[in-house]
Amino acid sequence: MRVLLIGANGYLGRFVADRLLADPAVQLTALGRGDDADVRFDLATGSPGALTRFLDAVHPGVVVNCAGATRGGARELTRHNTVAVATVCEALRRSGCGARLVQIGCSSEYGPSQPGSSTAEDAVPRPGGPYGVSKLAATELVLGSGLDAVVLRVFSPVGPGTPAGSPLGRLAEAMRRAMQSGDGELKLGGLGAQRDFVDVRDVARAVHAASLSAAQGVINIGSGRAVRLRDAAGILARVAGYGGALTELDGPPGMHHAPHVTAGPHHATHASHATQSPHIRPTIGHPRPDPDHHTTGPMAFPYPDGCGSWQQADVRTARDRLGWRPRINLEESLADIWMEAACRI
Repeated sequence: MRVLLIGANGYLGRFVADRLLADPAVQLTALGRGDDADVRFDLATGSPGALTRFLDAVHPGVVVNCAGATRGGARELTRHNTVAVATVCEALRRSGCGARLVQIGCSSEYGPSQPGSSTAEDAVPRPGGPYGVSKLAATELVLGSGLDAVVLRVFSPVGPGTPAGSPLGRLAEAMRRAMQSGDGELKLGGLGAQRDFVDVRDVARAVHAASLSAAQGVINIGSGRAVRLRDAAGILARVAGYGGALTELDGPPGMHHAPHVTAGPHHATHASHATQSPHIRPTIGHPRPDPDHHTTGPMAFPYPDGCGSWQQADVRTARDRLGWRPRINLEESLADIWMEAACRI
């Protein structure tokens, strides 16, 4: 099976490439903007006609699209996440290769969900920011293309290679600095969000399974369990061997001098007093109100993905249609994040 992988140098793409290369039945060709790609092509600016000619020459059986942008303004996100996918779909329609398309979507397409709920693929998407909108538009283009296609909606990926600028990457870096300087207290903010973390290597396994399957439509890829970021911080401290206090600046009353992180409500009202302290470290999330997340209680500090305070995947479709289940637990994923942060100079 010849597979064309787009975005092989990205966070997810590197692990997808490793997984596909480990299958002796797969012949992998990488297409991307970098010099180390087998074929250099920029989806955001290249024409569908040029990509069609390449598809007809290589004749892949599967095209996997891991390319895209997670940061930038609405115009840049639209160009890299939506226009690029339109180019792929149009090229595949024009080509005679008949390739199957595996598109990497994301949980930001869903937007905020009800705390305690699991989001299934039939949920009505209402993304809370430009990134989620751009990815949702790409999904709709794929679903409406008439191609043999599947969209994997990946929830919050973690593990080796986690970007240093991501919430968990920033958390690991803050802990590294605290240990390096001998700080006995690590002050953190923005820990109230609950997210469904899934290891990048499990995501790569899902992409491999989707490439070989006949499943179409949207399939969630997650762990099926929401975890508070403050609990993730506690696990990270344990695997890092950090013995200091984790002080949550914006936690419930009495938490500001707590010796450890515990679960509880996550209120911006407490953070407003804490932000007057000159010793505050940067928050892990973006401390701004989320207009798309309506609640009768105090406003939570949103995780920076436009999804409010809670997200948890219903992963039954992945189990039933791909035979896929996550294998790597969060502690192992966080240990890998810590190993990379600890080695950073």
